[in-house]
Amino acid sequence: MTHTGTPLAAALPDADRLLDAATAAADAAACVIRPFFRSGVTVDDKSDQSPVTVADRTAERTIRAILAERLPDHAVLGEEFGLERAGSRHCWVIDPIDGTRAFVTGRPTFGTLIALLEDGVPVLGIIDQPITGERWIGMRGRPTRYESRLPGTIGTRRCAALKLAELSCTAPEMIADAPTPYWDALRRAARRVTWGGDCYAYGLLALGQVDVIAECTMKIWDWAALVPIIEGAGGRVTDWHGRTLHAQSDGTVLAVGDPAMLADAVSLLNTGLPAR
Repeated sequence: MTHTGTPLAAALPDADRLLDAATAAADAAACVIRPFFRSGVTVDDKSDQSPVTVADRTAERTIRAILAERLPDHAVLGEEFGLERAGSRHCWVIDPIDGTRAFVTGRPTFGTLIALLEDGVPVLGIIDQPITGERWIGMRGRPTRYESRLPGTIGTRRCAALKLAELSCTAPEMIADAPTPYWDALRRAARRVTWGGDCYAYGLLALGQVDVIAECTMKIWDWAALVPIIEGAGGRVTDWHGRTLHAQSDGTVLAVGDPAMLADAVSLLNTGLPAR
């Protein structure tokens, strides 16, 4: 059984204009990215050894141009080119290709992430997968939408017991830098773990295919778009202590489809023991 979220916050003012800008940016980025997929594109290593390509950089420039034209008073923060127009209470946060490792190895499990923060709070988020044509749209005050020709229905899965849960994490090496030593306790408590997926795994959580995701070393552009999508589908997103994510968060992200699972997951990640 799946359940969709009941938005608790007031609807976003001027929501349709903001959504039009975000979807136009996602459409344009997809047009940029698709020709580079499986094309043998050159891969550069950034200072942190993460990969980047001309597709990442061109897609981010394209998104920035559309947002600057339509919403010139809004700030923009992107993974590749930093912050522009600081000081606005509205800030767009961009990861043009979340999952560049997947992209450069021909796996369609990456995505473009576009988020809008209002006073530091994520109020709009898009995951766009330009190869499969899937798109998740979350917005404060509205249920999450899933646009695709592929099967799938928005709504996280009821799964209060971790022993029945499908756990996902992008990569084992991510956990090596975890702030606590207890991620493996969560793995042992879950039914099974699947590696890989980047932002795509969070989209699957919103479809009720994955039940819990616990990751760390996440930057704001890695998680900002995910919050309204998952919460609008009935789930919760916090840090590993169960706290609301914000710009100064410690890089840990915990997403659960069934909020009833949150307390046990938080306890396991911090103590190695369930809450009850």
